Order: sequence, then C-alpha cells, then structure tokens
Amino acid sequence: MNLNLNQNLFSENVEKRSCRQGFGDEITELARKNKKVVALTADLSESLRLGEFKKRFPNRFFEMGVSEANMISVASGLALEEFVPFTSSFAVFTPNQAVSQIRVSVAYNKANVKIVGSHAGITTGSDGATHQALEDIAIMRSIPNFTVLAPADYWQTRKAVKAAAKINGPVYIRFGRIDVPEITTEKTPFKIGKVQVLREGKDLTILAHGESVYRALMAAEILKQEKINAAVINIHTIKPLDEQTIIKYAKKTKAFVIAEDHQLAGGLGSAISEFLAENLPIPIQFVAVRNKFGESGEAAQLVKKYHIDIEDIVEAGKKVIDRKKKS
Repeated sequence: MNLNLNQNLFSENVEKRSCRQGFGDEITELARKNKKVVALTADLSESLRLGEFKKRFPNRFFEMGVSEANMISVASGLALEEFVPFTSSFAVFTPNQAVSQIRVSVAYNKANVKIVGSHAGITTGSDGATHQALEDIAIMRSIPNFTVLAPADYWQTRKAVKAAAKINGPVYIRFGRIDVPEITTEKTPFKIGKVQVLREGKDLTILAHGESVYRALMAAEILKQEKINAAVINIHTIKPLDEQTIIKYAKKTKAFVIAEDHQLAGGLGSAISEFLAENLPIPIQFVAVRNKFGESGEAAQLVKKYHIDIEDIVEAGKKVIDRKKKS
C-alpha cells in the first residue's frame, strides 16, 4: 500500500510542525462541519492552539480554568446531551488530575468524550518533572472502554482527531510539545486500530509511537549500514492493538525493539508484551524511560540522557539480534 510519506523525510530541511498545532487546526475544521463539536480547556487554550476555534466559535468554547476534574465532569454532561466534547490540557493534568472523573463519569458511562493530552513525554523539556507526562498511557489503556491514540506528527494528529470524532465513545489522544518532522502527508491513510508499516525488514521490527517514530526510522537507516534490515511500524493506536499485524511481524522477524517516550511500565512495550506472552513470545528490547522522573532541560538533551534516542534504538536492535541468534 502506498503510504504517501514525506519525500523530504531524511533531508536536513524536513518540514517540522507540532502535533498540538494539528489538533488546533483540525478541531476548528471539525467544528465548521459539525455544530455539535465543542472544545473545553483548563486554562491552556494558547498552548493547545485553540485561538482560532475560540475566535470562530465562541459559543462552543468553554474555558474551565485550572480545574481539570470539573472540566471532565462538564464534558461528560455535554456528551450525554449529544454534543461531541474535546477536552484539552497537558497530559500530566489529564489524566493525572482527573482519573476518578475519567474512570466513572466518562468510561463507565461510555460517554462520548475526547480527552486530548498535550506536552506528553520527556520532550516537554524545560518545564521539568512536574509537567512531563510519562505514565499517561499506562493510566488510560488500563481504563475500560477507552481508545488510546498517539499520533506521530502534524498530519497524523489531524487525522486522529477527525477519526476520534467519528467514534461514539471515549478516546484519549496524546502528543508532545515540540515541532517534529512530518513523516506523513495530508494524503497518508489513517485508520484507528490499523498500524502503519513505514519500512519493511526481515531481521527485526522496531515499533514506536509519537515522536519516537522518527527516531525509529533514523535508527533503521543506521542499522541498514551495518547489514541489519529493520522493519519500522508506527503504532499510532495503542488501544486497541493491531494484533494481526503485530503477530505477522513477530513471525516474520522474530525480534522486536519497542521505542517510546513514556515509562517502561504500562506503556506500548507492556501492551505488546502482554499480547505476545500469550500468543507468540519472542525476544524484545525496550527503549523507554526506566522508573525515573524527568527533569528540566532541552528536549534533545533529555532524550539522550534518558536513553530513548536514535543511538539507543540502534543499540537495542543489535542486542535483540544477538538474543534471537541464541534463542
């Protein structure tokens, strides 16, 4: 299948935009087409790029202040009145500050609420540990009835927001703060629950989500120079997992590297390992934050310090190949 990927992907001049800009642009477009779409924010409209939405649809914009739990409760009520509410905050605040409301008011009631968590991961940077959500996926994928999405770039975020609006039920969308390379384009297909195989390979498979997808592709280029042929899969849907594709590549390459800007515990690595443990155990190496809080610093410095960078994925690829040979 032609994925229509960005032709400048490996260029030094690759286009970069933030996922949060993709959210702001797409929810504004959705609201233009659907009068039931409403936006709620917890004093973060500028950070979530909701300025245009607020300007064009003031009667469908709700500034809830620094009150995340109340924002989720209000969104649940709006959903039960057949609106399509998108809540927006930093991922460290929703879900963390509102887990009870998310669990009961949204998930238990299967309320049609879309929860958007921005500034996720260590790359939030200078805001430090208090604002770097490294456990949000673990929380949200453990709550029944939720779909969990982690788009990789601007265009994929737009498609994830659009697709989420079509689902009649709870959805969580997480993405980071910084501008990231545009891997996909406006024409790249997107379907919830169906991952994207960005690169074929026979020796191992690198699976990643969000900002880690670009690093996975760069790592695969380096491994190629060392005669290691790595497939790369963009797991933009963490729940539900595309089990069919995961099994296919587990059988094909018999070795996985799972890369993410999230705690090792409970993230994508945990989700895939749980599935494979019951179906097809294979050697897996994990590139993730390991039981640590973040700290203040530049995004690139933190990615390197917490060992989730390109060279860490390359090293993990070599290790898993060695393990496969010994198994």
